Amino acid sequence: MGRAAVVVAVMAAAAACAVSGVAVGRRVSSRRKWGRVIGVLKELEEGCETQVGRLKQVVDAMAVEMHAGLASEGGSKLRMLLTFVDKLPSGFSLRREKGTYYSLDLGDSYFRILRVQLGGHGSSINAHDVERQPIPEDLMTGGSKDLFDFIALVFKQFVEKEEYGSGYPFDRGGLGFTFSFPVKQTSISSGILMKWTKGFSIGDMVGKEVVECLQEALTSKGLNIRVSVLVNDTVGTLALGHYHDPDTVAAVIIGTGTNACYMERTDAIIKCQGRLTASGSMVVNMEWGNFWSLHLPRTPYDVDLDVDSPNPGEQGFEKMISGMYLGEIVRRVILRMSIESDILKPVSSKLSLPFVLRTPLIASMHEDDSPDLTKVTRILRGTLDVPDVPIKVRKLLVNICDVVTRRAARLVAAGIVGILKKIGRDGGGGVASGRGKPKTKMRTVVAMEGDLYRDYSMFREYLNEAMIEILGEDLAQHVILKVMEDGSGIGAALLAASNSAGHDADDTLQLA
Repeated sequence: MGRAAVVVAVMAAAAACAVSGVAVGRRVSSRRKWGRVIGVLKELEEGCETQVGRLKQVVDAMAVEMHAGLASEGGSKLRMLLTFVDKLPSGFSLRREKGTYYSLDLGDSYFRILRVQLGGHGSSINAHDVERQPIPEDLMTGGSKDLFDFIALVFKQFVEKEEYGSGYPFDRGGLGFTFSFPVKQTSISSGILMKWTKGFSIGDMVGKEVVECLQEALTSKGLNIRVSVLVNDTVGTLALGHYHDPDTVAAVIIGTGTNACYMERTDAIIKCQGRLTASGSMVVNMEWGNFWSLHLPRTPYDVDLDVDSPNPGEQGFEKMISGMYLGEIVRRVILRMSIESDILKPVSSKLSLPFVLRTPLIASMHEDDSPDLTKVTRILRGTLDVPDVPIKVRKLLVNICDVVTRRAARLVAAGIVGILKKIGRDGGGGVASGRGKPKTKMRTVVAMEGDLYRDYSMFREYLNEAMIEILGEDLAQHVILKVMEDGSGIGAALLAASNSAGHDADDTLQLA
């Protein structure tokens, strides 16, 4: 071999070694980056840990905060608002409400009108009709008279259309009004608007009596109907649940937002100042989205989300469990992983957009059972502009969805058991019940509404699993979570029926 050939051979060998060294270096770097990603996941798992011991601490904290909120205004992060609803619609075996009743449901940029036909004499709801109407944007920021005149006009048109040729008389006994904005309720049919949310900003309405505004508008349109109940969506859900099953003692809405209400003895509502009801009980609107406890498993992602929100320091529980925020928490975790490694190379600018990853999308990724996780790929490409990524990365993203969802579902379970503990239905005696040892195996029903519980099967499975862990299998089988459909609307109509003249509600609800 000549000298030149030797030089070429040596150079080729050196080049091969260099290439091999670069490849090895890249593999080492890749492993290090992947290790950092796994570290972020483990950190998330530890931060979201919800062992049964911690969940029981949340149960206790919820019950104690409920008691404090009932004792005095401002005594707890839970507002524990009085609803003045002391009569719930008749139970399954005692249905007595009869006639045609209406409800108006205003809770976002749409309002709904419902017409419910009740048969009475033990029959169920014969029929109900719904009309959903968008509210023009200018009315959401205009004057209160303009808004309620519009609602009254559409309601009149609906009544005229539905009553013509229906064969049912127009029962003018009462109208149920579901108004899902912050209200200080002063009676079952009156309340003062505290503030607007959800895009509404009608300045002359704040501080006004809500029902008066609606009643004046209805009267001006020639409608001889009285607004007999003012409720929020959670109370409506409880009413519908109790109508179908008299063992229903509480209601929970877990969807985009979240809230809970339950039936409490009036002698346990210290801030009632001695105002007892005929039934001896009253529905309490907890506003549980604002619940907080140091026992809640909070992560840096939760802290940052809260700081960046329009209401920092408020609605802490809601920001950990509701559909409005779960997708955003997942997005923040993925963004951090992408910054610390190249798992989604290149990092899409869309990943930096708050709330771009909605909770229905993480539910779809979480429940993707295809071998190559095609739904995950489609969502990454369509929503985040992320090209194809390896299957191990797709599995990692599913794991993130699982951790965040599991924590939320288990915390909701702890919140529900907290309510049961307060009223002595958890088998432990309750908080300040003053009534001795309760019946530990009393059948107890909680009405559930909201797409997070209804449509997200993994969320529902984790919640039910946690209920069993907290209560124990023997007691948990006596606690039934029942899905309600359209409780906010139908429930308000039922309350209008049960609170109208000539209709006696079922006051036989047993409280421990």
